[in-house]
Amino acid sequence: MKAAAGEGKMHTRIDVVEGDITKLAIDAIVNAANRSLLGGGGVDGAIHRAAGPGLLAECRTLDGCETGQAKITFGYNLPARWVIHSAGPVWNGGRTGEDELLAGCYREVLKLAEENGVKSIAFPAISTGVYRFPLERATCIAVNEVRQHINGDTGIERIVFCCFGKEAKDVYDRTLAEAEA
Repeated sequence: MKAAAGEGKMHTRIDVVEGDITKLAIDAIVNAANRSLLGGGGVDGAIHRAAGPGLLAECRTLDGCETGQAKITFGYNLPARWVIHSAGPVWNGGRTGEDELLAGCYREVLKLAEENGVKSIAFPAISTGVYRFPLERATCIAVNEVRQHINGDTGIERIVFCCFGKEAKDVYDRTLAEAEA
């Protein structure tokens, strides 16, 4: 499979793109959600706005989401069929198990994706916005978890890291290149 022009460098079923995750025509997008799942700022707010009121209504039935866990909903007005919400950790200097909680986000999202027959999925940089998780550290965790998953028995054919801005894209591209070296 080749990446479409302008989408970014292909890395063995992994793409890195810079853009708006709510515009991706893909089976599932991941929402870097807060624990309430009722919308917020950043990518969470953007996904809720683009999906429309049906997403919020369904999220109200889910009783929130614990940090490091994930829950799935329909995509409503999004091009993606599914939204997999994961509540990432707030950065506290690495003293409160943030690395493991963030890794858990990726593992739980990929588990739900497999259980629901998702073939293509896009991740934002979970916890790196208002939750202040250091971008390079979070990227290493994301790349490690995704690479471990695709090295196993998986039905997922394409994983996209959708970056909001050139800085994040450059960090993901560099981290993937180093992981493959």
